[in-house]
Amino acid sequence: MIQTITYKETYDIRHQVMWPDRPLEYIKLEDDPKGLHYGYFVEGKLVSVISVFITGKSAQFRKFATLKAYQGKGYGSKLLTYVLESMTSVDAIWCNARLEKTVYYESFGMVKTDKTFEKGGIGYTIMTKKYK
Repeated sequence: MIQTITYKETYDIRHQVMWPDRPLEYIKLEDDPKGLHYGYFVEGKLVSVISVFITGKSAQFRKFATLKAYQGKGYGSKLLTYVLESMTSVDAIWCNARLEKTVYYESFGMVKTDKTFEKGGIGYTIMTKKYK
């Protein structure tokens, strides 16, 4: 089941999945209070999170993470599909995708741009999906 959650509810999963070797502060975003945050629940347990930030006619999703024990079961894909289908007020949505995850995002209709960067020793590319 997908529900709106608070940004603070995203922190534990972000930390466990994305940057477990860094301090908790590393996964917090300055704009978290301004974002839309969604969670996927299995039998009442929060197992996947995603945060969306809308600026004008563009949205960015960030900090998309699913607990390791629940990966590969489609929960994260259902959550991402929900977000991509609910962003009807924007012209495009984008993300900073880890390079090894680009094929996954392409399966949702996202396209790689020529913008790449590195953070924390991990390579990223910006991917986008246009609606209009």
